[in-house]
Amino acid sequence: MSSVALKQSIPFDHFEQLREARAIIRQEADGLLALSSHLDTRFCEAVELLQNCAGRAIVTGIGKAGIIGQKMTATLSSTGTRAMFLHPAEGVHGDLGCVGEDDVVVVFSNSGNTDEVCRIVPIIHQLGAKIVAITASSENRLARAADVVLEIGELSEAGELSLAPSTTTTAMLALADALALVVSRAKGFTARDFGTFHPGGSLGRQLTPIREVMRQGDELRIASRDETVRGTLQRLRSSGRRSGALLVTDEQGVLCGVFTDSDLARLLEQHRDTQLDSPVSEVMTSNPKTLRDNTCLGDAVNMLTERKISELPIVDKAGRPVGLIDITDVIGIGPG
Repeated sequence: MSSVALKQSIPFDHFEQLREARAIIRQEADGLLALSSHLDTRFCEAVELLQNCAGRAIVTGIGKAGIIGQKMTATLSSTGTRAMFLHPAEGVHGDLGCVGEDDVVVVFSNSGNTDEVCRIVPIIHQLGAKIVAITASSENRLARAADVVLEIGELSEAGELSLAPSTTTTAMLALADALALVVSRAKGFTARDFGTFHPGGSLGRQLTPIREVMRQGDELRIASRDETVRGTLQRLRSSGRRSGALLVTDEQGVLCGVFTDSDLARLLEQHRDTQLDSPVSEVMTSNPKTLRDNTCLGDAVNMLTERKISELPIVDKAGRPVGLIDITDVIGIGPG
């Protein structure tokens, strides 16, 4: 028999697991509330540095703080601020060459005394860049060397051992998000700008301008309000992709109504066949909902969903039809 005593398994049922998990989340949430209430004008100074930065935002940190720094780099890049991540260990082996006097360097370190981080700070100063420190307090090596210090506070880590970075990294992440997003707003960054940086996936699809996906040109069926339904349908027969709506215009070419396949079916179901030889203006839907061609596709999907319609005319600033979004064109894109 082994002389090494076997560790006895400690009972840990579901109730206790949930209780501890909730306590961890509450502790991290309390840390965020404390951080929120302690923000002061130094945050605004950091915003001003990044907003007016003529170079790049360079973010650095090591360990878990470095991972938060990488997340901030990605957030800055996608919201209108040129940014890159610098690993401090690589920095002392040549990568500090990326730092210039027009840059702002955001440094993450909870203790503010980490050797790898503190070794590069004096060199960053020599290179002329400004330093924003995100750290626990103003009383550490990093804070004393920084131009602006954003304190997360002396927070206890979550969990029974209170050792693994948890509450501190949650606070760093929240402060980094706040800084990046406030800078983005200060720069006037828009949803359309965001779409430019996110062309792929569902998000990119929702932010695509309507003009890039709408039916247009020969795919549209445009009729004069005085034409008959039958005459219009015969005139606008097409061997290609058929639009499910007639776009009806007035004498100035301005959209005044739509006549859809559903409207045609309704005439036949109600035995109103004679109206097929009436002016389309008598059976069309007047003053339909429209969008401009520079609107995001996600807004079109929202309108189709909310109004429970299948076709959405797209018009220019004078109200003339220039395109059409059909529900079949946007299947798979959920409302934003």
